Amino acid sequence: MGEAPKKRAAFWSKADASSPERWKQTTQFHRDYIWDEVIGRLPSPSQSANPRTRQIYDEPKFSGYEVMLDVWPDVFAFGILLVPKDLHPGERRPVVVCQHGLEGRPRDTIENNDAYHYYKQFAARLAQQGFVTFSPQNPYIGKDRFRLIQRQGHPLKLALFSFILGQHERLLDWLASQPFVDPERIGFYGLSYGGKTAVRVPPLLDRYALSICSADFNEWVWKNTRIDSRYSYLVTSEYDMIEFDFANVVNYSELANLMAPRPFMVERGHHDGVAPDEWVAYEYAKTRYFYATKLKIPENTEIEFFDGPHTINGKGTVDFLRKHLKWPK
Repeated sequence: MGEAPKKRAAFWSKADASSPERWKQTTQFHRDYIWDEVIGRLPSPSQSANPRTRQIYDEPKFSGYEVMLDVWPDVFAFGILLVPKDLHPGERRPVVVCQHGLEGRPRDTIENNDAYHYYKQFAARLAQQGFVTFSPQNPYIGKDRFRLIQRQGHPLKLALFSFILGQHERLLDWLASQPFVDPERIGFYGLSYGGKTAVRVPPLLDRYALSICSADFNEWVWKNTRIDSRYSYLVTSEYDMIEFDFANVVNYSELANLMAPRPFMVERGHHDGVAPDEWVAYEYAKTRYFYATKLKIPENTEIEFFDGPHTINGKGTVDFLRKHLKWPK
């Protein structure tokens, strides 16, 4: 743990932050390395998308559709699309991809159900405000069943996010093809395991215009290696969190920096049990410093602390979405 920051600094030493353009050019190696060597890369989606949809919601302000898309043989992408009813012919709207957390379902981001206290219906509320939203099903469901995918993937140089990245590649293809979507304004907003997705998927997929990490941003190396803290994954059942050589390559601040110059935000409840405030603030301070002093774009990153638990707050983050996806009140 003590040596890991030096190893990470050496790994990033050839990245040039003299300008946003140079940063993007000189970090392509780092993106490829993280995808290939830390997460594990699968080929691009090989199946025709073959989209299947059916309407499941008819609300006063939006319609909702289940969507299934093929990715690879035996692998599909699934989610729920919400389309505002006040769309004008030919209009292209911004999209927010609303990602659930551990054991979640797309409906949890939309309905006033048992998961409301986590999600606050944030996908539905954004759709009511005029955003197109898409809530994907990520595969971290089924308790130990998805963790077996992780365990079986590791000897093959793959991980759960190897599959998730391919699913989101296909999702972005399909969203960009819709006549009511502006492909330049697709943002990502994820809670908990969706927050883990927020720092592992949008930084590697350029078509995401921004990313919001809610209820997850962390000093990830400490979170996975400390034996003297109740926040450590070493004292929970979540053995799927370990990632190959992560500490020597990247931490959450470096993953967030890979979003740059695209906007990145953290949403943090003071009473969220995933970490103490000081861990979150310490790690985010590195990203704030990078955006503000290296790339000179402090307006492209924010953190919102709020007096609450492990949940969507949906205040500063909505302002952030409106500002950077150009959708004013």
